[in-house]
Amino acid sequence: MRVACAYRDPLIEPSEREALWLVIEWPDGEQAPTKFYLSSLPASIARRTLIRTIKERYRTERAYEDLKGELGLDHFEGRRWPGWHHHVSVVLACYAFIAAELARRFPPSTRRQAPDHAVGIAA
Repeated sequence: MRVACAYRDPLIEPSEREALWLVIEWPDGEQAPTKFYLSSLPASIARRTLIRTIKERYRTERAYEDLKGELGLDHFEGRRWPGWHHHVSVVLACYAFIAAELARRFPPSTRRQAPDHAVGIAA
């Protein structure tokens, strides 16, 4: 739902506060909500898109952790922009290669696989 946050700011009147999306995650079986999100995305955005955007954060953080831990994004020890730029470019190229190989090996599919019919194949 859309809410206006309550905070003390003498320069902004309460009626002029920007309405934000408040998203509360309450998984089945939990006694209380587990996560809360505030978003400044437009009011016209579809709820499905809003949720997908919020959940994209996990994938982004996971990719960043992989870049640091597996590919050495945080191992640069230089002091100049060209060296840092080269290091980051190489790490991102390696990550893109790994992502492409994973997609080639395990292609994403949102469709349900139709079961094979022995009669149709034999005919």
